[in-house]
Amino acid sequence: MSSPPPRRPDRAAVAFVFVTILLDTLSLGVIVPVLPRLIVEFEGGDMARAASITGLFGLAWAAMQFMASPVLGALSDRFGRRPVILLSNLGLGLDYVLMALAPNLAWLLVGRLVSGITSASASTAVAYVADVTPPEQRAAKFGLLGAAFGFGFIAGPALGGLLAGIDPRLPFWAAAALSLANAAYGLLILPESLPPERRARFTWHGASPFGAMALLRSCPALLGLAGAAFLMFLAQESIPHLYVLYAIERYGWDEAAIGLALAAAGAGSVVVSAALTGPAVARLGERRAMAMGLVFGIAGFALFALARTGWQSLAAIPLLSLSALTGPALQALMSRRAGRTSRGGCRGRWRGCAASPA
Repeated sequence: MSSPPPRRPDRAAVAFVFVTILLDTLSLGVIVPVLPRLIVEFEGGDMARAASITGLFGLAWAAMQFMASPVLGALSDRFGRRPVILLSNLGLGLDYVLMALAPNLAWLLVGRLVSGITSASASTAVAYVADVTPPEQRAAKFGLLGAAFGFGFIAGPALGGLLAGIDPRLPFWAAAALSLANAAYGLLILPESLPPERRARFTWHGASPFGAMALLRSCPALLGLAGAAFLMFLAQESIPHLYVLYAIERYGWDEAAIGLALAAAGAGSVVVSAALTGPAVARLGERRAMAMGLVFGIAGFALFALARTGWQSLAAIPLLSLSALTGPALQALMSRRAGRTSRGGCRGRWRGCAASPA
């Protein structure tokens, strides 16, 4: 996909990156309440077997993120952010069409593998914002991107739960429409943020997630931050894949109730990311804000594990929402230490490493 000559991104272009993450998250959230239930149907109602397969699907999706994130990041460093973002949006939309038509688990698995690759462009979207934002403003901007994730998880699961009541395949068609509309809109509005003189040479070694070890060894501070990112994503990404089946089995919830609970969690993250991240970083600094977010996350997950009823589990949502302080502060710290021409590759590598065990 050809790119126009680079020009200074205007507010519409930066807003598009926000909308890209919003719609990508929305499209992912739409299928959250229905995908495990669809797996249960393919398995003839065997909940235990479906839970195992759902976990394997989550592993497959994260493995594709692990491999694709640094590749897409390195490609964006070489060819620019615009073509990577647009092609990823197009591929994600077409993949949801495939999943909507999937006649069996094998086809559904192929769809999850492809979506893991195409949704890995989030690292490129974050690099786009880093390209056009001064270092001292990045934590706040990354907080707004966190708000986009939260907005997507507010509306996505709630919408998916409602659509699933009409037809189990309808959420996939809705996700496809959102992603394809986003690709078409970006084709018209999104300029390039990385001029040719700042682009890096592409190498497969540099695009490998394992090649990140050389970068991390060259900067001990990056190694520690990458370790924190790994543990953070390990905690955050391991639960959503099984939450739907857990809530159905333990609390007797239906898709609509699960969607509303996930929407409440998304709403809390939006408030924290949009309203609290900037002031918290300004007052505490990036390191302390990151540490505070991690403490809230520990408390929230512990309360969730101890909850015996659905109402008790909802009490963990405020604490887990406050853990949204961690990501933007961590991203800002890493962006300061990564070279200007390798932001996409670096961010893709640590994001891919973090996603791998989910």
